Amino acid sequence: MSQLFEQHIQVNAQHLDALGYVNNVVYMGWMQDVALAHTTALGLSLQDYVRLNHAMVASEHHVKYRKACFVGDELILRTWLGELTAFTSIRYYLFYRPQDQAIVFQANSVFACVELSSGKVKRLSPTFIQAYQPLDAAIEPTNFIV
Repeated sequence: MSQLFEQHIQVNAQHLDALGYVNNVVYMGWMQDVALAHTTALGLSLQDYVRLNHAMVASEHHVKYRKACFVGDELILRTWLGELTAFTSIRYYLFYRPQDQAIVFQANSVFACVELSSGKVKRLSPTFIQAYQPLDAAIEPTNFIV
C-alpha cells in the first residue's frame, strides 16, 4: 500500500489570471508536477519510463474548483493512488490552504499504461504494479490536521 505525498507551494503573481485568481490551467500544471514528484519518489523517474519503454499517461481528468486562491496563499498539494486495474491507475488530488483550513481544489485522473515506442495501451508491468499500489485504507486523505 502507498502513502500520501505532499508538496508545499506559495501562489505567486504569475499563477493568476486576468481576474486576479489562480488560473485554471495552473491547477492542471500543479497536478502534473505533484504527480511526477510522487512517481519519482516511488522509484519511477522519466528516465525509468524511457528505459522500460512504457509510461503512465493521463487519459482523463475530473476537477472541482472549490475556493479561489490568491497571491501569497500557502498551499499543500496532496496526491495519492487509488484503484489499480490491469491497464490503468487512478490518482487523486486535494489542494489545501492551511490558513483557513480549506480544501480549495480536488481532482482525480485516470492514467493508462502506454508503450512508448508504439503508443499502444499495454498491461501494467510488475514494476508498475509494485510502485502504483493504492493508498492504505487506514489513511484518511482529507485529514490535514497534524
